[in-house]
Amino acid sequence: MNTTARWNQFKQLEDLQHTLGSLFSRPQVHRSEGYEEPLRVPEWIPLVDISEDGKEYLIKAELPEVKKEDVKITMEDGTLTIMGDRKFEKEENGKRYHRVERTYGSFGRSFSLPDDASPAKVTADFKDGVLKVHLAKNEKARSQQVEVTVS
Repeated sequence: MNTTARWNQFKQLEDLQHTLGSLFSRPQVHRSEGYEEPLRVPEWIPLVDISEDGKEYLIKAELPEVKKEDVKITMEDGTLTIMGDRKFEKEENGKRYHRVERTYGSFGRSFSLPDDASPAKVTADFKDGVLKVHLAKNEKARSQQVEVTVS
C-alpha cells in the first residue's frame, strides 16, 4: 500500500530542541497526537542589564506585568537576590485561550556583590515593568606613596 507522509520541515529542529531541553532539565509538555507545534514549559528568568558609574552599580530587571508587591529583594552573605511571582490572569467565563506562550510563576535571580559595593546602601524603584536596583559603591582606599628612607 502506498501512503503519503506529511513532511514537517521543522521536525528535526523540534526534536533537537526537545533533546536539548531534556539535557538542561527543562520540562516538556507532551504533544497530543496530530498537534503540529511543540509545546514546552520554559523557566522564566527575567532579563537584566548591569551597569556602573563612579558612584553606583545599577541592575535593571524586566518584570512585565509583575506587581511591586510581588517582588522581594534580599541581601545576604555578599549576594543580592531578586525574587518574585508573575501570576496568570484569572479565567473569565466565555474567555478561551488559543495560545499561551508567556511564562508565569515564581522567578529568582542572584548576583554576587563586587568588593567595592556597599550592601547597606541599596535602593530600588519600580516603574513601567522595570525594576531598578541601585547599589552604592564604597569609597575606595586612596593610593598612598610610601617614601623609602635609607638607614
